[in-house]
Amino acid sequence: MNTRTVNWFGLAGGITTILLIIVSINTPWWRLTIGNGVFQVDASPINLNLNLIGNVFTIPLIWAFNLASILLLAASGVALTVYSLYPSKSYSKRLLSFGYKKPFYAVVLFTAALAALTFIAKSILGVDLPFYGSSSAKITFGGQEASIEMLTVAEFIWPFWLGIVAAGLCIAARLYHKKLEP
Repeated sequence: MNTRTVNWFGLAGGITTILLIIVSINTPWWRLTIGNGVFQVDASPINLNLNLIGNVFTIPLIWAFNLASILLLAASGVALTVYSLYPSKSYSKRLLSFGYKKPFYAVVLFTAALAALTFIAKSILGVDLPFYGSSSAKITFGGQEASIEMLTVAEFIWPFWLGIVAAGLCIAARLYHKKLEP
């Protein structure tokens, strides 16, 4: 009896990547809140919302990057799922090569961008925005004449951790492929 080989790590990684896209459309990976609803940033590789006193802002260039990220992650999830069901086909190695890297890159680049933005805010603007946790942000206007001090809270939300799981499963699929090769 001939049983079909399936890369279960790849199948789980592909499905988790597609699930990650669906979840991340409405739920951010990271949230920064300044004051009591004065300013809020909800960010993920899929979506970015800037909210200033109830007004939501959209930056067209970032929206285009988010759309490209959605398409790349969706293609990655589909490619990894197809590869996982047929790992011995002639095209499977190319599907795996394309699919397994994208979730990892999304998590790493997103985290690096957040770290860079918090560093830039501290060094250039002089505002202490936390990468994770809480702090007190003091914003000075016109030298020392007027300043505002507000509580600032930054947190990673559960889709970020789902992204790490998806990236781990995709990398495990690549490593497991070596055991499937004849």
